[in-house]
Amino acid sequence: MTELLRDIRAYLRADFKLALYALTALWVAVLIAINYTLHLENGLIDAQPLSPWRPVWYFGMYATAYYGAFWLWSQFHHRLDIWRNPRFWLHTLVALVVFSYYAGFAGYVDWAQQFSDYRLYLYAYKVFSNLHSILTIVLPLGLYYLFVDKNQSGFYGLKPKRKGLLVYLMLLGLMVPIILFASFQPDFLEAYPTYRNLTPHEALHVPEWLTAFGYELAYGWDFVPTELIFRGFLIIGLSYVLRTGSPQTENEVTTQPAYLTSPAIAQRGLARPGPVLPMIVWYATIHFGRPLGETISSLFGGYILGVLAVSTRSIWGGLFIHIGIAWLMEAAAFWQLH
Repeated sequence: MTELLRDIRAYLRADFKLALYALTALWVAVLIAINYTLHLENGLIDAQPLSPWRPVWYFGMYATAYYGAFWLWSQFHHRLDIWRNPRFWLHTLVALVVFSYYAGFAGYVDWAQQFSDYRLYLYAYKVFSNLHSILTIVLPLGLYYLFVDKNQSGFYGLKPKRKGLLVYLMLLGLMVPIILFASFQPDFLEAYPTYRNLTPHEALHVPEWLTAFGYELAYGWDFVPTELIFRGFLIIGLSYVLRTGSPQTENEVTTQPAYLTSPAIAQRGLARPGPVLPMIVWYATIHFGRPLGETISSLFGGYILGVLAVSTRSIWGGLFIHIGIAWLMEAAAFWQLH
């Protein structure tokens, strides 16, 4: 745990610049204000759930948020060479295209319609909506990894590591009393458990716990592609891309970012980690269809998980916390209703 905390302090010392963080906060505030004032997510994109243009709209929103924040980061860290790096463009565009397609994908509706019994259709709809990322995210990234990132060590942080395990356990433990308290609130029970009003067990003639268990496994899986893209691909994977960039001017040589010059970062083996700030700005936009408080809190949660990914070179901590909280909320709601 001490080693992990040293890594986090080293990263913060290298990355933190008051003006950069302030301008990034202003940028994300503008994005949030536009979305929640004009209702871009709910009023435009989600208004046509089956439209083939949804991935295009998502791409426009995500790319604007991400590249805007990345431009700020590159300015303050004197990494303008990044914009001349073809691998940077390829890597980030792959992430944007893949996640935009995933967000706008509606093919699982047709898959579910193969079940004529409405009880099975509704269940299949929910399960397929959580599992389609196997084809829309994991498969494309796997192909990119095999044919482009051949020399990467590990598939974007999916290699299990014990480093930071105690910290993740502590963070999840801190959430237990909060979730228990929330489970007594009416608005919590209006949203959870997400497995509700489903009766596939009646159509299949099996115990209800069996279909509920299958649903919860699919529900937990849905957090995998999010961590894989945002903490794995954009933090761990992008760090290898940044190593290929080389300063092009004398000014850039003498003013290289703290990632290259900080002794603490060099000693910890964290040189040129993928920038966390641009990642969390994009991460916030995927919450635009949810309550404002959840979008704002995603910035802080995404930053913590991003810095932990820099240190551990693994996304398992984020998965552990995300899935753990989701299942704890489901369990607390089931407990209250039964």
